[in-house]
Amino acid sequence: MTDTSTGSAELKANMNLQRKAALTGGGAFDQAGRVKVERMADFDMGRTIFGALEGIPKKFMDEKLAKEPIWDTSEASKVESAYASHVAAHPVPAVDQRLIDFMVDECDFSMEHADGTFLEHLVFCHDYAAVYYPDYSPNIALLHSILGTATNTFAMDAAKIPALRDLLTENEALHVEVFPSTLRLFYNDDFLTELEENVHRLDKLQTLHLNRVIDNEPLTIDAENLWVNLNFHLMHFVDFMPAANWATHRSDPLLQMFQRLSSLLDRAGQRQAQVQVTFPVAGKPPVREERTPFGRLAGILPSSVTLKLAQKSIQDYSAAAGHDLAYRIDWA
Repeated sequence: MTDTSTGSAELKANMNLQRKAALTGGGAFDQAGRVKVERMADFDMGRTIFGALEGIPKKFMDEKLAKEPIWDTSEASKVESAYASHVAAHPVPAVDQRLIDFMVDECDFSMEHADGTFLEHLVFCHDYAAVYYPDYSPNIALLHSILGTATNTFAMDAAKIPALRDLLTENEALHVEVFPSTLRLFYNDDFLTELEENVHRLDKLQTLHLNRVIDNEPLTIDAENLWVNLNFHLMHFVDFMPAANWATHRSDPLLQMFQRLSSLLDRAGQRQAQVQVTFPVAGKPPVREERTPFGRLAGILPSSVTLKLAQKSIQDYSAAAGHDLAYRIDWA
């Protein structure tokens, strides 16, 4: 885990090499051949936002998270050099000090994320969006999970939402409130299916009605902003991909949803953010990656099985939080 600190009107985070490669290349990349993937000896899922998982889903997530890519020295040097050039050429906007103070004083980002601290993940998303989706505020990416993650960890209380809104534009606040809810809708097969089956009339899409995760308050987002929100999700998925050997991890529910969303945005002509990605088309043996017996089993399970398990977990989390996963799309 690396150190993360706040500075004057900015947030700083020490990015790992996988994130540096993503920021430099503008996408998610399979680093097979450039890294050796080893299991962490002292990994503790209880310290992460996924600690409340149980049963088979917990085993799947443990297999995914308890891995560490060890970069070849020459490859690491290439990434560092490219990243230094990227940062020099693409400075990101400073974060308002009032917003930083709110995040530090009023929120709790102490839980670890998939790799490193929660705050490191947020800063990565902010920096990525600032460069590769410049038409919209990177504050949306920075705060995307402040009102709840998919696993019922909440960085702040719902009572503080008015104070948060005071620090944001109306559009920023809309996306920050909607993001945790649209994230959960990816696990509702009906949502993406309805959009996919209506690609021919997406110009008739008017509004999406759904419920805010943190307190189940009703939310509405118009069609134009829905596509913007989905593009922020496209960028968000970048930080959840395996370091290497994607073909081995094809059953990963996050990889499945990333691919499905990417395809939908392409078909809809709504791919607005730059996210370079090549999805695996066939299974092949992993390169320089240690697999546990359960990991080998997970690698051959049908994608539909692992996705259903993930969907059941989200349903359970929403039920526990008193969050209604129902949604409605209005068509003209």
